[in-house]
Amino acid sequence: MSDEGTNTQSNQPATDKAGIVGRRGFLELVVSIPVIGVFLYNFFRKKAADDMKKEAIMAELGVRESGPAYIPEAVSRPPGERIRLGIIGNGGEGEALVRHAGFAHPDWVEEQRQAAAEDPRNQALQVYLEQDDLNVELTAVCDVFDVRAERGIAASQVATRPGGRPANPPAKRFRHYHDMLTSGEVDGVIIATPDHWHSQMSIDAAAEGIHVYCEKCMTQTEEQTQAMYDAIKNSDIVFQLGHQNRQSEAHIKAREVIDANILGPITLVEGTTNRNTPWGAWVWDIHEEGNPQTIDWELFEGPALNKVPFSLERFFRWRCWFDYGTGLSGDLLSHEYDAVNQILQLGIPKSAVASGGIYYFKDGRDVPDVFQAVYEYPERELTFVYSATLANGQYRGLKFMGHDATMQVSGDLSVTADRNSSRYEEKIGSGVIDPSRPMFTYRPGFRGIDAITSATAEYFVSRGLLYTYRGGRRMSAYHLLIGEWLDVIRNGGETSCNIERGFEEAITCHMATRSYLENRKVEWDPVRRRIV
Repeated sequence: MSDEGTNTQSNQPATDKAGIVGRRGFLELVVSIPVIGVFLYNFFRKKAADDMKKEAIMAELGVRESGPAYIPEAVSRPPGERIRLGIIGNGGEGEALVRHAGFAHPDWVEEQRQAAAEDPRNQALQVYLEQDDLNVELTAVCDVFDVRAERGIAASQVATRPGGRPANPPAKRFRHYHDMLTSGEVDGVIIATPDHWHSQMSIDAAAEGIHVYCEKCMTQTEEQTQAMYDAIKNSDIVFQLGHQNRQSEAHIKAREVIDANILGPITLVEGTTNRNTPWGAWVWDIHEEGNPQTIDWELFEGPALNKVPFSLERFFRWRCWFDYGTGLSGDLLSHEYDAVNQILQLGIPKSAVASGGIYYFKDGRDVPDVFQAVYEYPERELTFVYSATLANGQYRGLKFMGHDATMQVSGDLSVTADRNSSRYEEKIGSGVIDPSRPMFTYRPGFRGIDAITSATAEYFVSRGLLYTYRGGRRMSAYHLLIGEWLDVIRNGGETSCNIERGFEEAITCHMATRSYLENRKVEWDPVRRRIV
C-alpha cells in the first residue's frame, strides 16, 4: 500500500498536492546546506527582483512579453493546383531558389547528408526535407552555360523531395529565354540572371502572362525600372521581388516595435555591410568547364551597353562590373534598404549623396569595394546612412536610433533605452531600466521577447537572411517568400515585395549609384517620377 502523503516526519521538506517538493519546501531543504543554501537563496531573491523589473518594463512598453511575431500563413493549406515553374539563370542563386522550391540537386543532397553525419548540428538537409510541399513542377531550364543547364535538369527530377513526392519528369532545356516563355511549358518563372537582364525578361514574361519571381536588384537602371514597372502594372501577372528578409520574423517583430512607438522620434537609421573575403567581394570560382563552346557569350552580354570579347572572369564574376551588375548599391545596400522600408515604410528618399572607391581589390573591376550613401527624408525628419567595405569583416548591424531607445535588427532584435530618454527617465533613475543593456530582446525560435535585467543574459546576432522561424521551426526565408508568391498566384492578394516595393527599391539604389558615378547629389522628383 502506498504511504504517499502519510509521512509526517518534521525533517522532510514541504510538498505540494502532487507530492512534488514545492518552492518553499525546496528552499527549506537547500538553506539547511550552508554554502548551497546561501547561493540559492540569493539567486531566488534576485530572480524575484528581476521578475518585478521585467513586469514593470513590459507594462511601460505595452508589448507582449512572449510569443512570436504575428505572421500570416505564407503557404496555402493545402496548395492548390500544380504550378509549372521555369528557372532562367541557374547559377548559385538560381540553384538555391530552385532548391527552396523543392528541387535540390542530387549532389547537394548527398553532400548535406554526409555533412550531417559528420556534424549533427548541420540541419540544411533536414530543413530542406521539412519544407512545405508547394505542389510545383520544375518544367523548364534556361541558362547560357551548358553545365548549369544540365544541373537544373538533374534537380528537376530529384528523388529526395519535401513531402516525399515521387520524382518528376526531366525539365526541358531552352537556350533562349523567350523560347521558354512562348513554349506553353511554364506558368511562372524565377529570374536569377545578372542584373542587366532582369527588366527585359520580366517585361517579356508579363507580355506572355507568365508570373515572375525576380532576384534583386530589380533592374540595372532608372529607365529599365520605369519600363518594367509599367509592364507589370499593365498585366495580370503576380510579381515578387526576391528580398527574403520580408519573411524574417525579427523584421516583422521590429515593425510591431515601431507601431508601439517604443523608440520615440527616430531621426537616424544606419545600415551596414562588411565582408572580408574574396568570395564576399564577388571573386567567385571560375568553372573548369567554362569555355566559348559551353558558354553562349553573345547571349550572356545581351543588352549590356559595353560589349567586350569573351571573358571567363567577367562571366563568372559579373558583379565586379557595372556592365552587368549594380555594385554594392544593388547587391547589398538593396537588402538593408528593403529591411528599413519594410519596418518603417519610408519609400523613396528626397535626395542621395554617395561616395567610395576601389581601395582594396585591384583586379580590374569598376564597381567600388568601399561605398557609402546618405539618404534624406525631410518629411519624416530622418536620415538613412549606409556604409560598406569589402576589406573588413567587423559586424555592425542595422540600427534604428530614436530619442528614447535604439533598436538593432538582424536575425535577432534588441531594444536599448537611451540614458537621456524623456519617456524612460523615471525608470532609468529608479534603476528599473538599465541603459547599459537591452530592455528586451527578441530571438525568433526561442522565447519571444524577454526583458533583460542581468549582465549574464547574452544573445548572439546574425544577418538572418537565410533562415527564419515559424512556430519555433527553423525554415528557409527563400522558401517562405517563394511560397507566398505561389499562394498569391493561386488565391489572389498581394505579395509582400510586389512591384510597388520593387520600384522603391530600384529607384533608391539607382539614386546612390548615379550620385557615385556622377559625383553629385541627386534628388527624386515625385511629380515627374524621375531622378534629377
